[in-house]
Amino acid sequence: MNYSTLKKTVVLSAVSLMAFGAAKAQTTDTTKMMSSETSSAKVFGGLGQYNHVSLGVNVGMLNSQTPFGVNPNTHFVPNLGYGASLRDAFSHFFSLSLDYIGGTIKGDNNGDVKDGGLDFKTKTNAISITGLLDFGSVTFLHRQNAVDFYGSLGYGLDFYTPTYDLAGGTYKAYANTYAKHVTEAVAPVGAGVKFKLSDALALNVGYKVSFIGGSNFTGYHTYPQQDRYSYSYAGLEYTFGSSAKKNIDWVNPIAMMYDELYDAALRQEVEALKGRVTNVETAVADLKKDSDGDGVADQFDKCPNTPAGSVVDGSGCVIVFPKDTVKAAAAPVASPYSNIQFEFDSSVLRTSSYPALDATSSDLRASGKTVTVAGYASSEGTAAHNMRLSKDRANSVKTYLVNSGVEAKHLKIKAFGETHPIADNSTEEGRVANRRVEFHQ
Repeated sequence: MNYSTLKKTVVLSAVSLMAFGAAKAQTTDTTKMMSSETSSAKVFGGLGQYNHVSLGVNVGMLNSQTPFGVNPNTHFVPNLGYGASLRDAFSHFFSLSLDYIGGTIKGDNNGDVKDGGLDFKTKTNAISITGLLDFGSVTFLHRQNAVDFYGSLGYGLDFYTPTYDLAGGTYKAYANTYAKHVTEAVAPVGAGVKFKLSDALALNVGYKVSFIGGSNFTGYHTYPQQDRYSYSYAGLEYTFGSSAKKNIDWVNPIAMMYDELYDAALRQEVEALKGRVTNVETAVADLKKDSDGDGVADQFDKCPNTPAGSVVDGSGCVIVFPKDTVKAAAAPVASPYSNIQFEFDSSVLRTSSYPALDATSSDLRASGKTVTVAGYASSEGTAAHNMRLSKDRANSVKTYLVNSGVEAKHLKIKAFGETHPIADNSTEEGRVANRRVEFHQ
């Protein structure tokens, strides 16, 4: 394929792609457009909810003059260039593209001889992998965009044929120095802007500078300066995919996030969740409510309105001791060395036991006596478990006394488990009496 035929092919492809996009836009009915605008895409819904693969073709101007460094020629000579791209967007911000740029670049030195040559003419075919950063799709100002700005940076190979003019009007390769066909690394850097023609079709305008990894592009040696050329272009880019999905280039994730936060169904779910949390908090408060302050919650208290300071069992009823029925129904006597009672399967001290413990602490500190703190349990559960429980109860009493000033060396611990009951374990009253700690002198 010669140069003229290649130019015609590129131009024809661009026109065909534009016609196809326009026809598709005309045949899209109002219902589909509205469906596209109200897409159910989510912020964290993944790439599959968008159309994100696109094909672009472009034509433009190749030129050896660039805004960077010293240009290899002094006279501006525009040349036709053409290109194509296959792009895949991985997010609203970043894409990767396989790019091609081709054409012929001419340089005119306007009669100034440089390294033995006047002018040059180089045919180029460059292929690169390019990363693109989008700046226009993410915005706080507009819900939907019709213009998208981007920057690009790529790396690839440039296959070019350099020739120069020896003042006689004949372009020749630099004999015995450079090969007729040269392959060198190329790094295209650019920026551009896309204009939305439809959700699938966009007009793409941009500018690139391709930096060549050598000094042979002009047909004569320009070392140490590396060669480069520019490409100004315009073209069409078509994004493939279902009409039910939106093109990721025109979706604003800021607007999507706002819509999700203020979605009516989501807000209803949040309000319903708040209601359920309130109900749980109320239920927990009811479970903890203890109107008479006896340490047993109202819903488990079978004897409400127990007098303050009463020793009660797990059901909230006053404990009636077999040997002292009258005293058991009254407030506990704050005398030293009284038995300390515990709840079922618990080693936590009751507040009602504090007066007796304080009296015991006072006597021990005054007398300096040594006592054995003996722990006991009722017969529920295994013997091994009750042995551990009785030891824990004895240690709870010892800890309280030590914290109140009694020296630890005056307190010895002994656990008896469910042995040596003082009441019948077959009755609840008896079991309550057996859950105790005694002081042995």
